[in-house]
Amino acid sequence: MPAEATPQGFARAAAQRLPMPAASAMNDAQRAAAQALIDGPRKGVYGPFLPLLRSPQLLERVAKMGEYLRFESVLDARIRELATCAVARHTSNQFEWLMHAPLALKAGVAQATLDALHAGARPKQLPRDEEAALDFTRELLATHGTSDAAYADALACFGEQGVVELAALIGYFAMVCWVMNVARTPAQAGAAAQPLDALPQ
Repeated sequence: MPAEATPQGFARAAAQRLPMPAASAMNDAQRAAAQALIDGPRKGVYGPFLPLLRSPQLLERVAKMGEYLRFESVLDARIRELATCAVARHTSNQFEWLMHAPLALKAGVAQATLDALHAGARPKQLPRDEEAALDFTRELLATHGTSDAAYADALACFGEQGVVELAALIGYFAMVCWVMNVARTPAQAGAAAQPLDALPQ
């Protein structure tokens, strides 16, 4: 691995590659996309939308998908936030971890569960639906599919629509984490959660 490479996503400090463009440098499509984010439920331009401003049409479509998965999905907020944290840990993305770990705690995920995820360990003594969601998420990230057992457990807990939306949510957050890891997008200032450490290579 080259000395200048950043292992484990954004686990080491590195210069941001695609920061917020100056207003004077943005074209009309970029300004419109930024304003739509400001006017929408996110109330600002941050995280993956900083690099995505380079492709405003893509930004708009990614934002719409994210709005549904985050705010309108049939999945309980506790399950959504747990899966998001698992993806953030898998990709070692500081932005999503620092944003979603407090949201997961607020939604009812136990601190011990988040501590285990933070350390790269398998949480123990989970509620049945959290165990099903976490097994599904970890298998999908590690193997690009799920076993019959993990699928059956998720199906029993979330139904067909929930399984589809869980798979889509995992893919969505992996995608935005990868975009930010490439762009070296920093976490938001003042985040309250403990930043991720790099996992052993």
